[in-house]
Amino acid sequence: MAGVEKPYRVYRGGRVKGRVPLDRPLRPGPSRDGQQREKPKIQRPRRRWSWKRRIAIGVLLVLLLVVIWSVAGYLSFRGGVSAANKRLDRMAPSVHTVLSHQNGAILSHPTTILLLGTDHMNNDQRVYDFHSDSIMLLRTDPSKHRLAYLSIPRDLRVDIPGHGPSKINAAMQLGGPALAVRTIENFTGLPVDHVMVINFHDFRKLIDNIGGITIDVPEPILSNPFDCPYTVQRCKTWKGWRFAKGKQHMNGWRAQIYSRIRENQLNPADTDITRGERQQQVIRAVESKLVSFGTFFDLPFNGNSLVRPLATDLSAWQFMQLGWVVKRAPGSKALHCRLGGSSDSSGTSDIIPSEDNRAVIGEVTGAAAPQPPNRALGFFAPGCYVGGTGPTR
Repeated sequence: MAGVEKPYRVYRGGRVKGRVPLDRPLRPGPSRDGQQREKPKIQRPRRRWSWKRRIAIGVLLVLLLVVIWSVAGYLSFRGGVSAANKRLDRMAPSVHTVLSHQNGAILSHPTTILLLGTDHMNNDQRVYDFHSDSIMLLRTDPSKHRLAYLSIPRDLRVDIPGHGPSKINAAMQLGGPALAVRTIENFTGLPVDHVMVINFHDFRKLIDNIGGITIDVPEPILSNPFDCPYTVQRCKTWKGWRFAKGKQHMNGWRAQIYSRIRENQLNPADTDITRGERQQQVIRAVESKLVSFGTFFDLPFNGNSLVRPLATDLSAWQFMQLGWVVKRAPGSKALHCRLGGSSDSSGTSDIIPSEDNRAVIGEVTGAAAPQPPNRALGFFAPGCYVGGTGPTR
């Protein structure tokens, strides 16, 4: 019985009569209904993507998104820098002729940038109405991953080309950024490669746009009354701005007030020199915030506004190089220096330059080791500090 064909087919659901169907190859030619036969389609099982392939595609998509985001941010930032360049051209058309021509890129060569702080509205209608409120040199040293900040007291008496001895901040008023560059180059012997004119009014808006900054206040401060925020009646008894000791987060207005304090009622040794140190703190905190990843992600939206407080000759690409240099320079290695001297014996508010200023300039360039100010020389003694150290710490 085993060789006899069974008159039924066996299925799971039961039995059906008939021959067992066999898979036979299709014969070429037309079928019974006259249509051409087609080869049967073989369905192959779909392969699932491996984890390696999924990760690789994910990484490529992320890289593509970063590139697109970077290009959009750069274009937005470049537009703002172009407007800043035009502001400087209107403010000081001849400044480019007095700047030193740097041999090499900021990314790989030491660069000196003059920062001039003004307290006027930096817009197209008042670009010629400038007043120098702070003077600082920023020197980068990419090979050593170090930044050096040199504050110059605005009351320091120097020789202004074509005008004779006067306070150094008078150079800005007499001849704008071009004369300020010439005066500072002649006095310090440092070639100035670039210049930034910073409008403090818009600078506080910049600090607000980047989410504020964190400042480590070295000692309690009670300033003399200025810019009272209260009513006239209350301002009569208001004692001044207060800052507690230690780290604190500041918005733009608070940071601007902190950087403008010239006298501390709790410390008679606080002078315009220590005000320069507070300004260095604010500048350093803003730089650190600007080169953070949070600012990078916001570039396509606010890249144009980041340079609104500035009038400068730096191009967008040079700003990018400067940002990378700042990013790689740790705050613990930053050099905070100041020029100084002694009080004028004739009773004026001028500061007579000290011979020690030459040594400080050598420390800024790296030719000599940093030395702190000599307290025996008085409140206006020049000197340098490394990292977070300072005379009030």
